[in-house]
Amino acid sequence: MKNISFLLIFMMIGVLAKAQIVNPKETAKRKATDRINNKIDQGIDKGLDKVEGVFKKKDKKKKDNEPKEADNSTDNTNTDANGKSEEKQENTAKGSTPSLKAYSKFDFVAGEKVIYFDDYSTTNVGDFPANWNTNASGEIVSLDGNDSKFLKVGKKGIFIPESLKELPENFTVEFDMAVSEDMSEMEGGLLVVFPVLKERNLNYDIYFNRKPQANIELHPVGAGQGHTSIMYVADKNSESTGEWAISNQTKLNDSWKSGKINRISFWRQKTRLRMYINEHKVWDIPKAFSENQKCSMLFGTNIWEGSMFVANLRVAIGQPDTRSKLITEGKLVTRGITFDTGSDKIKPESYGILKEIAQVLSENPSVKVKIVGHTDSDGNAANNLELSKKRAAAVRQALASEFKIDSSRMQTDGKGAAEPSEANTTPQGKANNRRVEFIKL
Repeated sequence: MKNISFLLIFMMIGVLAKAQIVNPKETAKRKATDRINNKIDQGIDKGLDKVEGVFKKKDKKKKDNEPKEADNSTDNTNTDANGKSEEKQENTAKGSTPSLKAYSKFDFVAGEKVIYFDDYSTTNVGDFPANWNTNASGEIVSLDGNDSKFLKVGKKGIFIPESLKELPENFTVEFDMAVSEDMSEMEGGLLVVFPVLKERNLNYDIYFNRKPQANIELHPVGAGQGHTSIMYVADKNSESTGEWAISNQTKLNDSWKSGKINRISFWRQKTRLRMYINEHKVWDIPKAFSENQKCSMLFGTNIWEGSMFVANLRVAIGQPDTRSKLITEGKLVTRGITFDTGSDKIKPESYGILKEIAQVLSENPSVKVKIVGHTDSDGNAANNLELSKKRAAAVRQALASEFKIDSSRMQTDGKGAAEPSEANTTPQGKANNRRVEFIKL
């Protein structure tokens, strides 16, 4: 019995050995497959761990830095409980406004007369502005830490401010912009397009229109990533081919502020186009437009992930001639000196016009001026009168401290909303009434 058991065991071992000897390729294949599967499993585990870590890190960044949409389903009012705030003006994120001195190299000067201004004050949160047109989607939202209303633009489409028609050879465009923290450079961005007026439409191919125009692509992304601005300018002599005369890009790491509200500015002077982000000049293209070419404006989007927000669109025309108007005509009116809402704090983007005025006063040391502040009609009249006087005093202080103009040469006064330059019935009318006058004494 014992011998039979040993014999059976010996036979089984032989069979197994024979099987292994007979199929060595299958065994090797099986083992190789097992090892590959193990490697794949390890790689998947590592990948999932990495992705989980990225999302945890990204979620933390969102909580700390990202402009968040406020949970606000009601319309914002233009005044506080005491009627102190006269208007919804161009705002930056609370606590993020740099000092006036930070803009010491900022040479942007806003146009003389505002022809378009939209702060969405007449549009309820959750609605799309009635005075805009689009082939996509969008809605007005509020962002945490900011008083302005923002247009949250759709993922892919054209967005046209309909009442903004033909622009002249000299104009400026300004707006506030923010993106969510999950926006990346490869996930599209915002296009600012200056087409000829007859070509301004909801056709998505306007991006590649062959008429003389300038297209500026803004690709801001989340913290820790590269920020790119790409500018395309159509070749004026190749309308049939649509080739680009200029196709360049530049990194915006020094200019774009992640997790903040950023101020974007454009300045056209005949054929030249300059672009600024906050205090930095990003582009200065001498031949961006054809001679005598008038154009209009629209926005375009191509966003894969994330959200993009635009606010406080301000378009002005004309180039201020500070020297002629102050010295020769005896009066200079500027809308380029702007202030925080309901405050006498000068916004730093006002540096360019302040510098020009200071230069005229420095070159004419015998000239004395009266600085007069004006507001729109929103809010309490008495508070607006006091605010206008404080703003005039703030301008005198800035000229004295930043540009060394003798304070004794400058008197100040304020008129509140008592002397409007035009009716306070439209957003651009109110924007034009928010002004500072310099009167030669």
